[in-house]
Amino acid sequence: MPDGIDKGKARRAFSRSAPTYDEAAVLQREVGRRQLDRLDLVRLAPKNILDLGCGTGEQAEGLLRRYPGARTHALDFALPMLEQARRRGRWRKRPRCICGDMEYLPLADDSIDLLISNLAFQWAADPRQLYRECLRVLSPGGLLMFTTFGPDTLKELRTAWAEVDQAPHVSSFLDMHDLGDILVNTGYAAPVMDVEHLRLTYASVDDLMQDLKQIGATNAVSRRARGLTGKARMQAMCEAYEAWRSDGVLPASYEVVYGHAWAPEDKHAPRQVSIPLRQLEG
Repeated sequence: MPDGIDKGKARRAFSRSAPTYDEAAVLQREVGRRQLDRLDLVRLAPKNILDLGCGTGEQAEGLLRRYPGARTHALDFALPMLEQARRRGRWRKRPRCICGDMEYLPLADDSIDLLISNLAFQWAADPRQLYRECLRVLSPGGLLMFTTFGPDTLKELRTAWAEVDQAPHVSSFLDMHDLGDILVNTGYAAPVMDVEHLRLTYASVDDLMQDLKQIGATNAVSRRARGLTGKARMQAMCEAYEAWRSDGVLPASYEVVYGHAWAPEDKHAPRQVSIPLRQLEG
């Protein structure tokens, strides 16, 4: 399992970043667009949609256009993000905004036909609890579609910090296969996972750190070192990061995991467990 997330710190960071998020969220916007394109391959006429971890609501706005007859709900744990999201759409057709914790959804069982999340699931303190909650609120036959980050995300930044100290400065992320196992063990049907590697480039480490700050992606690992990072350690990290410079720019790698799975039509039926015969032999 990845390092635990301090959700209080993450919430405060995203709240502060709400006014600047859209300006810096280039990657999030592109991944969201690609995610929505994948809905072209799905036969689904949802009545109730949930954009989970909606941020400023760009994904919710795309869902409003795609499914004009559905009720689109947008949930985030940072109220200032929702204040941005509630302006999306047209005055008669806007997302229904909910401030809440994605691991303890304030929604009824079987109430959502399409649950979609773009680059938010990595902020869960307990991934298994998150996927159980998503299954709980999905209607039988409902669809979960999500993107999240894989282990190679920000590998350059992680490696540079590792040369300075042993404290976690970058969140760890679950592998695509581990996520698939969680989906199966939680009770989803027909999970499908795939991964894409994307790269942004920067003139300096300061530019990368500024982008991360603008979108609220600060270090929220529970085991992080407390207190301010000294100038000497920050300078040492920047010098270590220079080893990655190529063609005059510094790369920032992102491993983007795409996943979708269905709530079983008989989701309330008792689950059967199969045990290989060789495990029963004396």
